Amino acid sequence: MDAKEQVRILSRGAAEIVSELELEQKIQRGKPLRVKYGADPSAPDIHLGHTVPIRKLKHFQELGHEVYFIIGDFTGRIGDPSGRSETRRQLSEEEVLQNAKTYKEQIFKILDPDKTRVLFNSSWLSPLSFVDVITLASKYTVARMLERDDFKKRMQEEKPVSIHEFLYPLAQAYDSVAIRADVELGGTDQTFNFLLTRDIQREYGLEPQVMMTMPLLEGTDGTQKMSKSLNNYIGINESPRDMYGKTMSIPDELMLKYYELVTDVPFAEIEHIKRQLRDGTVHPRDVKMRLAREIVSLYHGPTAARQAEEEFVRVFQRGGLPEEMSEFRVSPGSIRMVRLMVDSGLAASNSEAKRLIAQGAVKVNQHRVSDPDLELRIEEEMIIQVGKRKYVRVTVG
Repeated sequence: MDAKEQVRILSRGAAEIVSELELEQKIQRGKPLRVKYGADPSAPDIHLGHTVPIRKLKHFQELGHEVYFIIGDFTGRIGDPSGRSETRRQLSEEEVLQNAKTYKEQIFKILDPDKTRVLFNSSWLSPLSFVDVITLASKYTVARMLERDDFKKRMQEEKPVSIHEFLYPLAQAYDSVAIRADVELGGTDQTFNFLLTRDIQREYGLEPQVMMTMPLLEGTDGTQKMSKSLNNYIGINESPRDMYGKTMSIPDELMLKYYELVTDVPFAEIEHIKRQLRDGTVHPRDVKMRLAREIVSLYHGPTAARQAEEEFVRVFQRGGLPEEMSEFRVSPGSIRMVRLMVDSGLAASNSEAKRLIAQGAVKVNQHRVSDPDLELRIEEEMIIQVGKRKYVRVTVG
């Protein structure tokens, strides 16, 4: 495949490429490109938002290029300040290594392990002497660093910016120096870091890498960037039922973005779906159900996707109950509703349980509960439901 066609394929869904001409020229040399993706293991699970650039890495692999998946076990202990309104909590070495282990297990649900080099950036950052760090820091100015939007905003709001946060983008840039990266991929929140990296590579006598940023994926709330801390995420390790149900909860206006960024549905077919939605010849619910099937199929297979859909239809469209649910055994007698919810795992605390009851989100045997002080008399099996996806079968014994 010629270079122009490769660039056309690789640019699908990208927010920005600096620059397409440089990418084409690198491909024309006929050598596999070193394509870098860095991930600080700040949380143990990979969600669909993370998969947007990882899926683009897969496209590079399919075109014969080499992926360097850099696990930031060193930079993860600093904390990426990108998009942060305050200093990020520094992780312990134990936290980083445990999260890194699960990252390695999960990325190969997407990437080809035979075409992926997984490296830890502590292998080249830890040996740097203080002189080496000073040399690296001398290659960029404070004025340029303060051009960064999140630093600038924090300074204007008189919020602290720690010196170690200035070192983060420099350390990330040194990753590209160490592996001699040709291309780096990431979200649009990495634009400053990637442009800085191009400058640092030049300072070390290397050809600057091509920067490719991918759009940030909004979570199930439809507004905030997908994040586990915001509880608006769809994890790739979640059960087919939860993955399907969460996908069905995204706003209709996000469906096409999800189709483009996190599925393998061809672009021409997505355009056809877009026309059908515009013309009213297809119901948005049916489009979203297909989206949920596509996503579950990628991580659990088509059989699991079909079963998840059948259960969704039975539970949410026909008012049925899921075939499988967790069980919680209690002794016969009376128990406060709030305590039962906490003990069975349906709520994290008494206050959360009371809030869920006040919101009308709790049902007992499909009857809504409205009294936060309710005492339940338990003499036989009952079903407790919280929201649309949480169920517990309470048994007596």
